Amino acid sequence: MSDGQMLASGKEITVEHMEAIMAAFNSRDVDRIASFFAEDCTFSMASGPEVAGRTVRGKAALKKVLADRFDLIPDMRWDPKYDHVYGDHAVSVWTVKGAHKNGTVLNYQGCDLWEFRDGLALNKDTYWKIVQAA
Repeated sequence: MSDGQMLASGKEITVEHMEAIMAAFNSRDVDRIASFFAEDCTFSMASGPEVAGRTVRGKAALKKVLADRFDLIPDMRWDPKYDHVYGDHAVSVWTVKGAHKNGTVLNYQGCDLWEFRDGLALNKDTYWKIVQAA
């Protein structure tokens, strides 16, 4: 299949599936977003105290961190560039924009590295470019 491959579980990950995940994130509805994730998921955020940024484990923790983020950045939005799907893995490239309540403006290009199990996101690892004055 060109856009995805049939997984052992029978759940196919396609570009359309990735677009549905992006639409969920852009809705900022944490329950809708969480519906795409496995209960035992991990989400490695772009920044934080760890070498990998900040790793959030489990669907409940994912929902909390997203709710907190959307409270601080109520207009956060991802504009998709493209997705690559290969079996139970995918790469999404996007631009994220939004204004933090503290005045910080987000306007970064980034990507997510995805791993799926049974059609649900098991691991999401986020990276983005840091824009600095020359």
